[in-house]
Amino acid sequence: MALMHEPTAPYHSAQDALRVLETVARHTTGVTDTQLARLTGLSPERLTTLLRMLRREGYVEQVTDGAYVTGEALTRLGSAGVDREQAVRERLQQTLDRLRDSVGAAVYISRYVDGEINITQYADSPATPAVHEWVDFRYSAHATAIGKSLLGQLDHNSRRDHLSRHKMARLTSRTITSDKLLLSRLESQPPTVPHLDLQEYAVGTVCAAVPITAGSSVGCLALSLPVEHAHRLRQAADRLNRGAAPVLLSLAI
Repeated sequence: MALMHEPTAPYHSAQDALRVLETVARHTTGVTDTQLARLTGLSPERLTTLLRMLRREGYVEQVTDGAYVTGEALTRLGSAGVDREQAVRERLQQTLDRLRDSVGAAVYISRYVDGEINITQYADSPATPAVHEWVDFRYSAHATAIGKSLLGQLDHNSRRDHLSRHKMARLTSRTITSDKLLLSRLESQPPTVPHLDLQEYAVGTVCAAVPITAGSSVGCLALSLPVEHAHRLRQAADRLNRGAAPVLLSLAI
């Protein structure tokens, strides 16, 4: 499987945050923001934004003299031992729950693994219900924001291979069933623009998805809203994209 994607802005933010974390971890007695800026080469403005995010996620803490040390969340992941995978899932779930509340929508993480779509984790609530999976998401990539985001990160031949294995069924009156039209739209979609599902998968639901991709992995972060909240979709998608860095960071640590 060949990939078409370039590292996204959230990926770059996560990489910068990892650099800050590694520097903090090396200074067990604490390191100031001035020292961090010098050691990481990041601008003070960029560093301030990253430190705010790292403190919110519990990866760093500020001690009485203003210096930064590793936080409880990072310590817990580092000492999880055989339970590390579970600790990472719990940390990621906390990040998703916070993002759900910030965006005001159910949020999902999905990966493209061995030629299939997998929703690995999600966060919903009574106020932000998850979409009802009335058709298996593995077989409906053509109709979902998640599917289009994941397929959009593959090369042309890999997209065609996927569509050859999964018939493009009409799920609603808005569903695209022409592989030529879908492939054309995927090829013309800028990587920084969220993929949308405007009642293509299910009547009454709209969705958006943004890539959370690095290296050879293909993944996306998505949200769903009832159609009566469709006016919030693009703003929510922008907020989702801005909130993707902590998710990537949880996956990377």
